[in-house]
Amino acid sequence: MLIRVGYSMTVEVNQPTHLFTMMSVHPERAVDIVRQSPTETFPQVPKRAFIDQHGNSCLRMVAPVGEFTITQDAIVTDSGLPDPIEPDADEWRPEHLPDDCLRYLSASRYCETDRLADLAWGLFGATEPGWARVQAVCDYVHQRLTFSYGYARATRTAMEAYTERVGVCRDFAHLAIAFCRCLNIPARYVNGYLGDIGVEPDPSPMDFSAWFEVYLGGRWHAFDARHNHPRIGRIVVARGHDAMDVPLLHSFGLHKLKAFRVWAKEDNPSSRVASSRYDTPTRTHWGPPGRSPLDLGAPKGVTHLL
Repeated sequence: MLIRVGYSMTVEVNQPTHLFTMMSVHPERAVDIVRQSPTETFPQVPKRAFIDQHGNSCLRMVAPVGEFTITQDAIVTDSGLPDPIEPDADEWRPEHLPDDCLRYLSASRYCETDRLADLAWGLFGATEPGWARVQAVCDYVHQRLTFSYGYARATRTAMEAYTERVGVCRDFAHLAIAFCRCLNIPARYVNGYLGDIGVEPDPSPMDFSAWFEVYLGGRWHAFDARHNHPRIGRIVVARGHDAMDVPLLHSFGLHKLKAFRVWAKEDNPSSRVASSRYDTPTRTHWGPPGRSPLDLGAPKGVTHLL
């Protein structure tokens, strides 16, 4: 299966502003990229790529005064299979975990394990360890929280999501991650593309999606507390402790989000029509100008994924 993914973001700044983005397909999927346009900016500016401490692909640049647009388009090959289910994947005791897993057992900005530990063990301590326990966490979070973009708040923590019982995809992920860490299961935050492939189309504006991964049976597995069923075509963009590690755009100065759109859909070469490299595919979703789900309530200078 071929999946076409991409984005276009326009921000406005009132002075030259250094920023970096984290919106390219993750380096681990480089071998799957069939075609990818270079990241384009309007106006054009010098750019420099780097890899952060979590292995994510980032791009640095300085936005000139006025409106500044960043865009990229790619076609990625995918198995076309839904997320695998491996009920025999077991938990590893902390002393048996690889060193690089230990950091994903600790509290982070949005995942307060100290405040949720007693609750986590009370809810899931008697559940069979391993895959069944993580699935029980997903089932609980999926039922506990009500999803709506109208509930977006970039400062909401896992504990607040639990108390308020509302959120967007990042809140579902944060609460599930916090519960898993409390149970000594390494868990990390993931954002990426997730199109309406194999499911009924979602009428809401398309956005980057958030889910999480846990370490079971010697490797990482994807779980999604918001949708809570296997999905086709997840394409990872970035990973971290939580959303604080993976903002789509981080600017060192104030910026205003003017327009934002994301696309992720199955690509059919036989029906593809000739188009310019800046054209977007059908069913491209547009975010509302100046008020995207991405940055509602976001700290100044940071556009977070929600």
